Amino acid sequence: MTTFAHLGLPDPLVRALRDCGVSTPFPIQAAAIPDALGGRDVRGKAPTGSGKTLAFGLPLLATVDAAGRNRPRALVLAPTRELAQQISEELTPLAKAVRRRVFAIYGGVGYGPQKGRLRSGVDVLVATPGRLEDLVEQRSVDLSEVDIVVVDEADRMADMGFLPAVRRILDRTAAHRQTLLFSATLDGDVAVLSRDYQHDPVQHEAGTVESKTVDATHHFWQVNRTDRLGHAAEVVAAMGRSIVFTRTRHGADRLAKQLDRKGIGAVSLHGGRSQGQRTRALAAFSSGKSPALVATDVAARGIHVDDVACVIHFDPPRDAKDYLHRSGRTGRAGATGSVVSFVSGDQQGSVRRMQRDLGMPAALDAPQVDALGEPAPARAPVAKPRRANGARESLYVANLPWKATVDDIEELFGRYGDVHATTIITDRRTRRSRGFGFVEMDADDGRAACEELHGASLGGRELIVRPARPARRRSA
Repeated sequence: MTTFAHLGLPDPLVRALRDCGVSTPFPIQAAAIPDALGGRDVRGKAPTGSGKTLAFGLPLLATVDAAGRNRPRALVLAPTRELAQQISEELTPLAKAVRRRVFAIYGGVGYGPQKGRLRSGVDVLVATPGRLEDLVEQRSVDLSEVDIVVVDEADRMADMGFLPAVRRILDRTAAHRQTLLFSATLDGDVAVLSRDYQHDPVQHEAGTVESKTVDATHHFWQVNRTDRLGHAAEVVAAMGRSIVFTRTRHGADRLAKQLDRKGIGAVSLHGGRSQGQRTRALAAFSSGKSPALVATDVAARGIHVDDVACVIHFDPPRDAKDYLHRSGRTGRAGATGSVVSFVSGDQQGSVRRMQRDLGMPAALDAPQVDALGEPAPARAPVAKPRRANGARESLYVANLPWKATVDDIEELFGRYGDVHATTIITDRRTRRSRGFGFVEMDADDGRAACEELHGASLGGRELIVRPARPARRRSA
């Protein structure tokens, strides 16, 4: 059996790992550590939860030199505050064993403490691109002596538009450096980044993102939109620690409050919350104080919480890639987990296309909490649920800016209640708005939205909201 000592790590690190209860390397660690210790550039294809933090962190700690004032010797770039913080927390106790200092910098908090730590000397700096560039411009950090660079979650960096910043940062580091790049996918922009900034890299793959569809059991439930809250509460009560994904920030805050009222302790996490709020939410969820974390896609990558029993797609993801990364929050590092997707009638087509892209059986099932943890049977879809009699009202949304999306409209209306937006039409030739959309929500909430949003601003253009004819009531 391969051990960390067999991989060539120094004894102090091996003992520190043993003290932390870590004795056997995961596949990506066994593959990448020897090459990284040897000074090779490494391209690692591995998702979060596969153990890649130690795959790059251990050789980095074993080889990094001591830093001077404001001049780190190693740099780890991460796309989100949460991931930067977690990398730092995972490496800090190990760094003490080799007398090295690790510190994370990211936005959302004050500059003062970060500048103070940099002045005292940081051997391994973990950073998000935006805050690091700010501190470079303020001359609070000099990257010219950084001779080991790790780019973590490189595909997420590309998705978030960070690659230009990553390039500028890499250009400021030492010319003869070792570059380690880890990503769930290694094609597209990530391949270009590797081509331009790595020299003869060795590639290792272990536990690709696609394997997450096997590690967890996946269930697609056909439900009414108005019934999702009850089903979510029931799933969390049965499964325990669960992450519930919503599409919008307002939706996440609203659902967390609704779950709380149902006796399910819940906290929300999204980009609109301060760093302190995000840290407290993660702490409450990690400790078990709040069994439900309601989050937007900011949590689809970049957070690590052990023993997440279930992921709930309260709102469907945009595509197969987002589905995989959301779902990867459970079933991590060899553990088992369950993934539940709520599918309303008008979402069936997009969900079936996503299932085909993922190679999953195109089946929708009736909600059945007792079946969670068991592979979902491949059977025909259940009958389409009927809308509650007269409970919804359609609002006509006119004069939309052409760049407005369904997500924009749902976020705008979401503060007034549970909302669902449908097609928004624009002129494809001129890219101008000639169009309309329909927002469907409870009648009382809809009337309140009409009163307050008439003439509201969206995307720099005026938004006009007009009530449409209420949904026709049907006899029981």
